[in-house]
Amino acid sequence: MAESKTKKIVTSVKAFINAIENDKRREDAKQILVLFKKITKQTPVIWGTAIVGFGSYHYVYASGLEGDSLKIGFSPRKANIVLYLMNGPNEYPELLNKLGKYKTGKSCLYINKIEDVDLKILERMIKKSYQYMTKKYG
Repeated sequence: MAESKTKKIVTSVKAFINAIENDKRREDAKQILVLFKKITKQTPVIWGTAIVGFGSYHYVYASGLEGDSLKIGFSPRKANIVLYLMNGPNEYPELLNKLGKYKTGKSCLYINKIEDVDLKILERMIKKSYQYMTKKYG
């Protein structure tokens, strides 16, 4: 059975963020880190090679594959910042309409820079997603 590649690794979140080459991306990541910490009240952990995650849950698929994953998190990639809202950002159409400039995937919200979005709306989305995951998985 295949094993998940996205696992917690022992490395410093601060060092990971400080190593981001692009100054703007690094500053945005620091701001998002503060936002996630405030909402989750969790200690951030690096998952895989480049995801800052908060909280974790255990999943079991119908196929029998099981593992652990982050409840919520973000990755400051070169092309954009990815926010992992595990129940899916499209669950909040009323908030997406007010958010600003973004793209979505199944469980991802992609933003280019902090200034492209309304931080109050983003905070509400993060909070709702984290509450959903906590209620569903404990």
